[in-house]
Amino acid sequence: MVAGLLLPPLVAAGLWFGVGEIALRSSAAFQISWLGLASVAASAIVLALLAGSRLSPIASLLGGLAFTALGVVPWIEMQGTRLLPDHLLPGAMETGFRTVSYSGVLAFLGVALLVASLFPSRWRSSAEPSAYPSAYDPAPSPYLPQHGPEDTTRPMFRD
Repeated sequence: MVAGLLLPPLVAAGLWFGVGEIALRSSAAFQISWLGLASVAASAIVLALLAGSRLSPIASLLGGLAFTALGVVPWIEMQGTRLLPDHLLPGAMETGFRTVSYSGVLAFLGVALLVASLFPSRWRSSAEPSAYPSAYDPAPSPYLPQHGPEDTTRPMFRD
């Protein structure tokens, strides 16, 4: 849950700064911004962690909702309704936000995170089953071979 609150803003800030730094450095001096590339790469790694790991699916759900909402804002502004003030973010981050949001990348990332959180396997508990038998579990048969954790990779029972 905490990852869902902390990681998406870090991904957004890193992505906006990195893209803005790359755009400004390449247009002003025709140079590659290694800091911008590193920021985009780090943001991609954290985004992949949000989308594909065993973190709580709420983490990718919250991030997906936030990215989708920010990705829809430029389309609403193109219809004539002004939502964001000018110079909301400093320097390179403003350029990066405008580049990423108006190109549709934010909406794409938001929908990708939302879809990643919809898989039922992400909502299942990762807790191990209890070692103590329940009153509702049938007792193991004494006539069948007992398989323990050491026999899980063997193809058949061996004495």
